[in-house]
Amino acid sequence: MKKTVDTRGYSCPEPVLMTKNAIASDENGELTILTDAGTPKENVTRFAEYSGYKVETEPFEDGFRLNLTK
Repeated sequence: MKKTVDTRGYSCPEPVLMTKNAIASDENGELTILTDAGTPKENVTRFAEYSGYKVETEPFEDGFRLNLTK
């Protein structure tokens, strides 16, 4: 089952740390990260790509849904 982490409303670096923890426990190679626009979205995307994930971004409610796959 794909894990979803909601980082909306948190300021940096918290969204990146939450993503880091999710990646550390990821067993399926698939994660969904919900994030705010701007800096959190950019930082989480950069960290996920650095960690070897492909990131697909789509608008979601008041922010973005980042679909991460290995």
